[in-house]
Amino acid sequence: MPKKNSPPQEAPKPAIVREQPIAETLEVNYMPYAMSVIVSRAIPEIDGFKPSQRKLLYTMYKMGLLTGGRTKSANIVGQTMRLNPHGDGAIYETMVRLSAGNEALLAPFVDSKGNFSKVYFRDTQYAASRYTEAKLSKICEELFSDIDKDAVDFADNYDGTMKEPNLLPTAFPNILVSANMGIAVGMATNICGFNLHEVCDAAIAYIKNPKIDLLSVLPAPDFPTGGELLYDRETLRRIYETGRGSFKVQAKWRYVREQNLIEIYEIPYSATVEQIIDRIRELYKDGKVKDVSDARDESDLKGLKIAVDLKRGADPDKIMRQLMKLTPLRDSFSCNFNILIAGSPKVLGVGEILEEWTAWRTETVRRRVFSGLTKKKDKLHLLKGLGKILLDIDKAIAIIRDTEREDEVVPNLMIGFGIDEVQAEYVAEIRLRNINREYILKRTRETGDLETEIADLADIVSSKERIKQIIIDELKAVSKKFGSPRRTEIIFNAEDDDYGTEENTAEDYPVTLFVSEHGYFKKITPLSLRMSGEQKYKEDDAELLRIETSNRADIIVFTDKCQAYKAKVSDFADGKASVLGDYLPAKLGFDDGESFKYLIATADYSESILFAFANGKAARVTLDSYATKTNRKKLVAAYSDKSPLRAIIGFKEDTELAAFDNVGKALVFSTAQLSPKSSRDTQGVQVMSLRAKTEVTAVLSLSESGIDNPAGYRASNIPAAGKKFSGQLRLGG
Repeated sequence: MPKKNSPPQEAPKPAIVREQPIAETLEVNYMPYAMSVIVSRAIPEIDGFKPSQRKLLYTMYKMGLLTGGRTKSANIVGQTMRLNPHGDGAIYETMVRLSAGNEALLAPFVDSKGNFSKVYFRDTQYAASRYTEAKLSKICEELFSDIDKDAVDFADNYDGTMKEPNLLPTAFPNILVSANMGIAVGMATNICGFNLHEVCDAAIAYIKNPKIDLLSVLPAPDFPTGGELLYDRETLRRIYETGRGSFKVQAKWRYVREQNLIEIYEIPYSATVEQIIDRIRELYKDGKVKDVSDARDESDLKGLKIAVDLKRGADPDKIMRQLMKLTPLRDSFSCNFNILIAGSPKVLGVGEILEEWTAWRTETVRRRVFSGLTKKKDKLHLLKGLGKILLDIDKAIAIIRDTEREDEVVPNLMIGFGIDEVQAEYVAEIRLRNINREYILKRTRETGDLETEIADLADIVSSKERIKQIIIDELKAVSKKFGSPRRTEIIFNAEDDDYGTEENTAEDYPVTLFVSEHGYFKKITPLSLRMSGEQKYKEDDAELLRIETSNRADIIVFTDKCQAYKAKVSDFADGKASVLGDYLPAKLGFDDGESFKYLIATADYSESILFAFANGKAARVTLDSYATKTNRKKLVAAYSDKSPLRAIIGFKEDTELAAFDNVGKALVFSTAQLSPKSSRDTQGVQVMSLRAKTEVTAVLSLSESGIDNPAGYRASNIPAAGKKFSGQLRLGG
């Protein structure tokens, strides 16, 4: 009970709640965080480093670890916290990745001692920072040689107590040499590494000729874990041009006959030993790989080794084909070359990266030379003042001796010899023992050499060509000093490599394929076809293709995004006329917004396929250009994207086709008039001559075209303009 005469208790006040519009929340709370992660953490800049990496390396440089001996990693971590306040754990993880011991980089920047684990181990932990030691590796000379020459800008650290560089003036395109990945807010980056020697050669070639084909000098990425890269020129060209795409890397292995086991000694960069072993064990326990009895890690100080025990009589080549297909022993590396350029994230191709790096490096060299020019001008200015003193040393001594106050010495020298304050200060600070004719003559003799050097440096500052030559000479020096052979072998005949393929053991029987305009697919046996009625389609859909083939045939599905998807007929269940069938975009995993265009079935890839374009060109491509033996399900650049596609027509024997334009003209031509090409994205040859603002609208087989008198429209030579069509176009036949 409340006490007598106690004041009445007040009711609790309601909490103050302020409504905040979602747009304001995003702008005030979320956007600063997102920008901080993008700009200050996750995305590397043109020097190839994220902020955390740059802060660590600069701290080690200021600690004298470029030339001195190693020190405890814990000491380095503690010193780095003056620039990086995000905690000792994150700093040490950064050091581990940059270390030679971790083997994550082709050109490691930290010379390490102790257990730094390995990039290819998932479960093995690196030792604590108090147990390991580190210093900067020799290649860091190329990062810091210009750091004190005003080559880059500096900024205050987080508490304003010291300065740090915004970028490191790398003498080579480290952004392409050092693999880097990061996840920001709403974006990510994943940059594969390239061989240092090849990158320097590519940069030199690009500086000399920006239009050079980079694939000729920079053939493919390179990884510290080695392996074999399955070379696909078109895929790599697309990555080089756009900065996006993926390629496959597979493990290296050997068969040890005496022990009846397979030794895997190099694996893809994106895989780990534990991940591979776990997957192999799952496969033989589930009975999917029957001739394997065990898999274990036998890695030691000599390097990585995974041992796979085989059962008696097992075929190691067949087993490796299975393992390559079913485990990360063959894996894809997805590229996303997202880089901060002037504070803004941009996805760049290799050529664009070299362009940005060359422009940035040109500016750093110009600033370095200008800094040296300024210092030499200042020195020349002092020596010219000293030269005036040489005319009468006794007068200078007398002026200094007869001056009563110290602060009047400099003004009196300025008056006595007609020199400025800086020169007078320099003369006044000369030690007594140096006030002799020999010393002054030695100093003033430098004047002529300095004037020559100053004129040369001034010419360099104003000459882009001379700066480019300096960059080229430095790239050659870096390549010679630090270049090393490739670690990842390039398999140029990847299309002929049979890893991942398997015999088609599907039952062989005749089938009829039905494909609708919207991309619904049905496979029907002859018996079912005889017993069925009319084929079922959606109301707004209709039959596009009817193909008689076998259950063991392959199908190639073309889309409106210049891509093709491959599958086997046996991958689809036998259907009936009364069902809609399989929806190909969903079944084959089309990209978002991608639509079905055409399907061709083949048993031996002996057919040809014709692509007709709006610009009047047509390309005849041999179907064996789409025959791959690496189990690739998706082919990019399946046909040219230079002009809108108007028709795709598959044929085994030469046939006649009819082309129609948008002003009512028709042209009949034969596929025999077109030379077959093996390049999938060829632009073809001109078939129909077109006037301005005229384009081809349709290309059909002659039987479907509605042309009753083909002789009047037939062209003996192409290109031809065609003739006015008086009939009615029968689209769809």
